[in-house]
Amino acid sequence: MSPAARFVPLARLLHWLMAVLLLAQLLIGVAMMASLTLRPPLIALHRPLGLALLVLVLVRLWVRRRHPPPTLPADLPRWQAAAAHASHVLLYALMLALPLLGWALTSAAGNAVLLPGGVPLPAIAPHDPVLYAWLRDAHGLLAWLLFATVLGHVAAALHHAWIRRDGVFEAMAGGRRAPPPEG
Repeated sequence: MSPAARFVPLARLLHWLMAVLLLAQLLIGVAMMASLTLRPPLIALHRPLGLALLVLVLVRLWVRRRHPPPTLPADLPRWQAAAAHASHVLLYALMLALPLLGWALTSAAGNAVLLPGGVPLPAIAPHDPVLYAWLRDAHGLLAWLLFATVLGHVAAALHHAWIRRDGVFEAMAGGRRAPPPEG
């Protein structure tokens, strides 16, 4: 990867903004399950944050389509390039699926999904307690899969930053490429 190969600034902004929001969303989700007293205010925060992330991932996909990411280094082993591609597909799929599942489980519970200002969104699933239970379990399992995938993504980024020093991390971080180690 050449030092000039970078993600466009909007892609970098969306990446880091979504990283913070996703981490917050995962932590809020865990806290919602752990506390009955904090559950209502946390749900009130979790739902609009999920909708915001759904909008941001759609914007991010649009930006990615208009401005493809830099190519991976030519010397990257083929299996690592395939893993990078698969993990990005999985990340985007989960970032789309989780808010939609949250919206569907809220609909199946018979609750309205509200935009800021109290504007209700249409239900995307019928009010059905059995469906609600299934969607809630699926939402929780996929959230844990997202958490595991994010950890793998961070580990790969740190591998590129600290071990390979090949410019992949810097392409998203926006910094300068690290000089090769002496010796």
